[in-house]
Amino acid sequence: MSTAPADGHDLIRVQGARVNNLKDVSVEIPKRRLTAFTGISGSGKSSLVFSTIAAESQRLINETYSAFVQGFMPSLARPEVDVLEGLTTAIIVDQERMGANPRSTVGTATDANAMLRILFSRVGTPHIGPPTAFAFNVPTRTASGVMKTEKGGREEKAVVRNAVYQGGMCPRCEGMGNVSDFDLTALYDDSKSLQEGALTVPGYSMDGWYGRIFSGAGLPMDKPIARYSAKELDKLLYAPPTKIKVEGVNLTYEGLVPKIQKSILSKDVDSLQPHVRRFVERAITFTTCPDCEGTRLTQEALSSRIAGKNIAELCRMQISDLAVWMRELDEPGVAPLVAGLRHLLDSFDEIGLGYLSLDRPAGTLSGGEAQRTKMIRHLGSSLTDVTYVFDEPTIGLHPHDIQRMNNLLLQLRDKGNTVLVVEHKPETIAIADHVVDLGPGAGTAGGTICFEGTVEALRGSDTVTGRHLDDRARLKDEVRTPSGALEVRGASLNNLQDVDVDLPLGVLCVLTGVAGSGKSSLVTGSVAGRDGVVVIDQGAIRGSRRSNPATYTGLLEPVRKAFAKANGVKPALFSSNSEGACPACKGAGVIFTELGVMATVESPCEECEGRRFQAAVLGYTLGGRNIAEVLAMPVSEAAEFFADGEARTPAALKVLERLADVGLGYVSLGQPLTTLSGGERQRLKLAAQMGEKGDVYVLDEPTTGLHLADVAQLLALLDRLVDAGKSVMVIEHHQAVMAHADWIIDLGPGAGHDGGRVVFEGPPAELVGARSTLTGEHLAAYVAR
Repeated sequence: MSTAPADGHDLIRVQGARVNNLKDVSVEIPKRRLTAFTGISGSGKSSLVFSTIAAESQRLINETYSAFVQGFMPSLARPEVDVLEGLTTAIIVDQERMGANPRSTVGTATDANAMLRILFSRVGTPHIGPPTAFAFNVPTRTASGVMKTEKGGREEKAVVRNAVYQGGMCPRCEGMGNVSDFDLTALYDDSKSLQEGALTVPGYSMDGWYGRIFSGAGLPMDKPIARYSAKELDKLLYAPPTKIKVEGVNLTYEGLVPKIQKSILSKDVDSLQPHVRRFVERAITFTTCPDCEGTRLTQEALSSRIAGKNIAELCRMQISDLAVWMRELDEPGVAPLVAGLRHLLDSFDEIGLGYLSLDRPAGTLSGGEAQRTKMIRHLGSSLTDVTYVFDEPTIGLHPHDIQRMNNLLLQLRDKGNTVLVVEHKPETIAIADHVVDLGPGAGTAGGTICFEGTVEALRGSDTVTGRHLDDRARLKDEVRTPSGALEVRGASLNNLQDVDVDLPLGVLCVLTGVAGSGKSSLVTGSVAGRDGVVVIDQGAIRGSRRSNPATYTGLLEPVRKAFAKANGVKPALFSSNSEGACPACKGAGVIFTELGVMATVESPCEECEGRRFQAAVLGYTLGGRNIAEVLAMPVSEAAEFFADGEARTPAALKVLERLADVGLGYVSLGQPLTTLSGGERQRLKLAAQMGEKGDVYVLDEPTTGLHLADVAQLLALLDRLVDAGKSVMVIEHHQAVMAHADWIIDLGPGAGHDGGRVVFEGPPAELVGARSTLTGEHLAAYVAR
C-alpha cells in the first residue's frame, strides 16, 4: 500500500539552534510521542524546548493574524536557529504562578464561576437578574438621563429613569471579601509637620509633587499634625478626589486613606515590594467583611438558591464534594450547562486538585498547583496533532500523585498529540518514548546534546543523567538530637484540623504528605512571621533583562564601592542603570528596532559592543579588570578574584560563596535574569535570602528544578546550615531529602478535608519500618537496603 506524502512528516527537525547557551544544536524529535528533555539545571533544556521550538511555533501562528490584530499581541523575535521543520501548534503549560490579582480565584481562572453564574441566573430562586448579578467583580450601577442612539444618520433619544444594571459585588468590601482598618499612627508622626516629613507612607516625599499637591490643596505644611483642626485632619485623611491647580497644572487631590486603598490595597500583598509590604503589615489590618461575611457578594446574590445552596456555599465546598452535588442536580432546562460543569469539576479530581475550592485565591496556589490548574482546560480538548509543552509537571507532587500525572501525559499522547516534557524526576522520565539529554554541564559548559534515544539506552549511557537515573538514597545511620522545639498549637488554617505538633529545632526536619495535605498551611499559619524565622518560598523572581544575579543579590553594591574607592570616583558610574550607562543603548547592551507589526529586531549595541557601559567607565580598573569584565565572570572565577590581592572585597566574597553553595558557580554575574531557568531562579532566591539574619530557615521544595546529581549538593548545603547552629525545616516530596532528614512530620492521610492531620512524626527509619502512611510506603520502596 502506498504511503501518502503527508504521512512522512513525523519529525520535528531542529538545526543550528543557538538560543542562550545552546551550541549549534541539531536534533530530531518524533511526533505523536512523549519526549523527555533531561540534563542538569542550566544545561539548555528550556532554551531548546521553550525558547526555540515553542517560541517559533507561537510566532508563526501569530503571523497568520491580520496586521491590526498583531498590533495588540506581544511581538516575538525569531529564535536564533537555522532550520525548524515539522512544527505543530504549541500549547505551553508552564510553572509560572497564576496572576496574584486579589480578585482572581480558582473559579474565575478556570471559567467554573462563569458557568455557575449562568446556572444561577437561569434556575436560581428567587430570580434576581442576569449572570453579572452573581459576579463579585461587577458592581450594581443605577443610571438616569438621556440615552442617545445613532441609526442611519439620525439620532434617537430615550429618557431613562433609574435603570439598574445588576452586579454581584458587595459594596462594603468592593468584592474583596475583607475590609481594611488603618492604624492612623502608622501613617504619620503627629509631632511633625508635613514639611518635616510627618508622613510615613512609602513614596510620600514632600520634596517632589506630593509636597506641592498637599500645599495646593490648602493644608498647613508647617503645623504639626497633632495641632490640626478636625476639619484639616479629615481633609488630610479622607478627602474625596478634588480638582486643584498647582503651578498652572491641573491635578487631583485625594485623602491619604482612599489614595492608599486604590494604589496599594488593590494589589496582592505578596506582589508588593518588600518595604511597601512591611508598611501594609504594620499599618493595616484586614478583617472579614461584616456585610457579606467574606463571600464578596451582595445580599441579593446570596438570597438566590438552587437545591438549598447559594453560589457562595457552592464555591466554598471542596471541589470533589461539589462534583458529587452537581451529579445529583436534575435540571433538564440547562442540561448542557450542567454537563459542562460536571466535566470541569471531574477534571479537577482527575488531575489531583479535588481538594481545592473554587473560592481559593489564585495567587495562593503553588507552582505545581497552578500548572495543573492550567492543564484542566486541555484534558477534555478535542484537538489532536498539537504539541503540548510541559515544564516539570511533577513539581509539588508527592510520589503517590506522580503516577496520576504520568497517566494524564500518556492520555494526551495517545490522542495523537506530541508531548514534550522538561523533567528531572526519574518516575516521569521512565514513561518517555524518547529522551533528549542536554549537557554535559551548565551554562557555558552545557548547551550540547549528550544523548538521544530510549530510556533503556539512557540508563546504559555514560551521561550524568544516565548515571544518576537509578540513584537510591540511604537512610542515615545516626540522626541529630533536637536542641528544642517550636510549638504549634491548635493550627486550623485552611484544611488543618486543630493540629498540635512540636517542630524540632537544631536539626533537619522535613514536612511531607500528599499534595493538599496541609504542609504549606502549617508553615504559613503557624511558623512564618515568628521572630528569627526566614521563609524561602516558591514565589517567582521578578526582574527585567536589566536585572542580573549581581543586582538581585545585592552583590553589585560592594563591587561598585570597591571600584569607586580604587579609582577615586563615585559608585554610580559603575551601574549600567545609572550614570555609567552607555548613552546609545541606555545600558541595555542591545538596540531594539521596532518594525511595526513585524518582529522587533534585537541587535548588540555598536557603541559599547554589548558591554552596557560608557567607554570612559571601562577605563577604570580593579585588580586589572574593568567593570564589564567583572560582570562577565562566572561566580566561581569572581570568588577567586575578590578573595585576595588588590580586588579583595570580603562583602562581595560572602555573597559569591552563597551563590556557589547553591550550585550557581557557572552563572555569570551579569547574565540577565530573564535567561535563567526555573531551577536557577529558585536557587538564586535561596542564595539571596540565606543572607538574612535568622535562626530557623523554612524552605518550600528547594529541589524544584534540580537534577538528580545536584540534590546531593543541596543536602550538603542544608547540613552545613544545621551544623552552623541553624534549624532547617523543608517542605519536600523528594525521597532523597526525606531519607536525609533527622525528623519527618507527615501530614495526611489524604488531601483537603481528608488531610490536615499529623499521621506520623519521628525519624525516617521508623517511617520506613512502619510503612503506615503513603509516604512511608514510597520511601521504603525508594531507599537502598
